[in-house]
Amino acid sequence: MTNIYIVRHGQNEDNANGILNGHRDLPLTQLGIDQAKEVAQSIKESNIHIDKAYSSPLQRAYITGKIITDNLGIDAPEKMDILIERDFGIMTGKPMKDIEILCSPNIIKADIVTYFLSPEWAEIFPQLIERAKKALAYIEKKHNNENILIATHGDFGKMLYATYYNLDRKEVLVKFHFGNSEVLLLSPENTADQAHIFHTKQYNH
Repeated sequence: MTNIYIVRHGQNEDNANGILNGHRDLPLTQLGIDQAKEVAQSIKESNIHIDKAYSSPLQRAYITGKIITDNLGIDAPEKMDILIERDFGIMTGKPMKDIEILCSPNIIKADIVTYFLSPEWAEIFPQLIERAKKALAYIEKKHNNENILIATHGDFGKMLYATYYNLDRKEVLVKFHFGNSEVLLLSPENTADQAHIFHTKQYNH
């Protein structure tokens, strides 16, 4: 049995400023660094042994993963391009508050986040699902009876969750908020409703 722990990166400068980052690569804020340390402490207190860590190549995810692995005393994350955040297309760098103005009616409104579905040049959620399938297949083939940590992003992390539990992607988008440094456990021993294991007080979307 392989357990996969999906951690969203800590707060970065775009998050703090309400900017849609996508493939932008700004660093973590001090809060984001502290959030990653909190995740490491939660993992320690839960007596979870991580056998291998992977991360998105973007620094906000990689540094989050490295802070965690450093605190756990294990090897730094292996970067995997397939774990990168969704390409936001023309919405990259736009203010979050403008999503509804620029993308209606092709949006999904959740309690905290408004998701755009198909702006020009952006990856769409079915493409994220296909990427998630490949990432999970790779990990499940390579690792048996291990605990794997993946440091990634909000939209892609949710699609990993949707794919693993075979859930409707639109329902998952409104099901819960996957905030900075929160953790989802993908495990054959967990139901989908039990997956959201570590929550963090959120200061941004």
